[in-house]
Amino acid sequence: MPIRPPKFRPEAWLATLALIAICVISLGNVIVRYATDASFAFTEEFSVFLLVLVTFGGAAVAARDNQHIRIELIEHHLPSKAKKVVYVFQWLAGVIVLGLTAWYGGTLTLQEYQWESLSPGLGLPNWIYVIWLPVLAVAIIIRLTQNLIDRLRGKEGPEVIHES
Repeated sequence: MPIRPPKFRPEAWLATLALIAICVISLGNVIVRYATDASFAFTEEFSVFLLVLVTFGGAAVAARDNQHIRIELIEHHLPSKAKKVVYVFQWLAGVIVLGLTAWYGGTLTLQEYQWESLSPGLGLPNWIYVIWLPVLAVAIIIRLTQNLIDRLRGKEGPEVIHES
């Protein structure tokens, strides 16, 4: 298997740092809870927020590397031109869903900002948490588009090995 050089992907770093932060604050909360019978108030609120970052960051990386779950049986048995139609259809479906996510996430972020809504746990502005939804949805759209261009040009990466 050829060795590929590492690629700089901001969303991969974001997801990695978010996962590390979840582990650190959760471990810290467990230790403090067992030692003092009290817990940090911020851990759940931050953990949920960081989990969204992990999910969307990981989805962007998977979109770029063509590793999203899909039905490949159809792709493998189609002629080259028909495959390209399927690729565009897959891209279009993803862009529609993520475009709606970005649109409604942006609308929600704007409303949270205008209404000055505060988070229930720490009292921080809610828009700080919600703004990442449309931003990362757009990042996934960009990565899907890059992947589509590569696939249409015939530059597909190595196949993902599916274990049964």
